[in-house]
Amino acid sequence: MSASPNRKTKKLSLGTLLARLVLVLAGLSALVPVLWTFLNSFKNRVDIVSAVPKFFFSPTLENYIYVLSREAVAQGLLNSVVVVGAAVIAGAVLGLPAAYALARYPLRWANDIQFFVLSMRFLPPVAVAIPLMVIWLQLELYDTRIALVVTYTLLTLSTVIWLAIPAFKAVPKEVEEAGRVDGYGPYAIFFKVALPIAARSLIGAIAFGFVLVWNEFLIALMLTTSDAKTLPIVASELSQLGRDVPWGILNASVILLSLPPLLMVGVLSGFLNAAFKRKRDAA
Repeated sequence: MSASPNRKTKKLSLGTLLARLVLVLAGLSALVPVLWTFLNSFKNRVDIVSAVPKFFFSPTLENYIYVLSREAVAQGLLNSVVVVGAAVIAGAVLGLPAAYALARYPLRWANDIQFFVLSMRFLPPVAVAIPLMVIWLQLELYDTRIALVVTYTLLTLSTVIWLAIPAFKAVPKEVEEAGRVDGYGPYAIFFKVALPIAARSLIGAIAFGFVLVWNEFLIALMLTTSDAKTLPIVASELSQLGRDVPWGILNASVILLSLPPLLMVGVLSGFLNAAFKRKRDAA
């Protein structure tokens, strides 16, 4: 009788060890390419194309200086900040009230509406970009920031609505009822009660929408040619600088392009850690 608990403990320990090993391998598979790209961004081309990988080398800032000194990069960065910022703000302004309405005032077709919103993310980008390209050409808004803002708002809107609905459902109804007793109307309850309580989850939803739109490439490629090109498009064009691929410049542009999403991922990870901690404390 005493042997079975020990055997069970050993099995649990082995399972835990294997699970941790898998997590470590998954983490390394995602981290190592980023670290290697970061190292290559400080290398000369000779060190990068060396047959034997070099971990010790004389670092240089020429790759970053070249990328940051290009006017196209500055314009692409400005376009990305303006377009993505406006799209995220518009998605939050329109998506949060819609999510609250679906969470607190469910209609007969509420589930169908949620699925339709999520299905907008199922479509391949090319299936969305081609009709939109025709529309913006007919409206004479092709290759403009306005066209990109409206297009990206559709993407952020679906993401914010889908992720914000569970956040609003988690707000205790008793708190909202107490607000009604105090004389709050529907709008006051939304702004003064529901939003502050669900703020942590909503910040995570908005950050996730930002990451998705900032990294978007194909739609921006098909809807722009010169004036409204975003930073991912400009970074991809750096590979066309000559016959020899400028690996150092490409690695530096990738690092610069990845900084804003990494900051948002940090915000998102903090939100997830706080959410999991609250669940553990509640349990």
